[in-house]
Amino acid sequence: MIRNLTLVAAALSLALALPATAQQTTATAPAQKSGAMTTIGAGDTAPAFTLKDQTGKEHSLVDFKDKVVVLEWTNPGCPFVVYHLKENTTTDLNKKWKEKDVVWLKIDSSNFVTADAAQKAVTDNNIDVPVLLDASGTVGKSYGAKTTPHLFVIDKDGKVAYSGAYDDNPTPEKKDGVKNYVDAALEKVTAGEKPEVTHIKSYGCSVKYAK
Repeated sequence: MIRNLTLVAAALSLALALPATAQQTTATAPAQKSGAMTTIGAGDTAPAFTLKDQTGKEHSLVDFKDKVVVLEWTNPGCPFVVYHLKENTTTDLNKKWKEKDVVWLKIDSSNFVTADAAQKAVTDNNIDVPVLLDASGTVGKSYGAKTTPHLFVIDKDGKVAYSGAYDDNPTPEKKDGVKNYVDAALEKVTAGEKPEVTHIKSYGCSVKYAK
């Protein structure tokens, strides 16, 4: 009995004598909860994904390697989204930047989104870019998309160059002299430069994630 206690005491003394760095090598960081919301910002690698659009066609971020990509979170029932649809914000910007090989994708992470509903929104609003369906919310949470709209500009190296709001008008009403941050970011990114503004807090309706 005495011999066993002596051995235990010796083992404890040895463990306490180890350098802190040696003890830390056995520690492991807690695993991130699956589907947990993350935060993606300028300079971060854009999370990979594969989603189907309203027609059933698959789109993977890797398909657009070496291209500038804009991701726009959407929900056609949101007044802020409706405003930008009526103002043709996406249509005008897509038409302008498509000539420079910019890819524009809308993503709907609403838990209730369906292909039929997305197609109706496309038809009713003359949307000229694919609407990707993310009813599980997995892709939206991997980007930290919080509102509709919420936009991410990804450069040719697959890094986030800009994230946040469309512009400096956080209302669903038309105003004069509005600065469009996405347009400004694309001016720089397509020229191989860093945007002057890399993040502006997004505004709009909350993304209706599945609970």
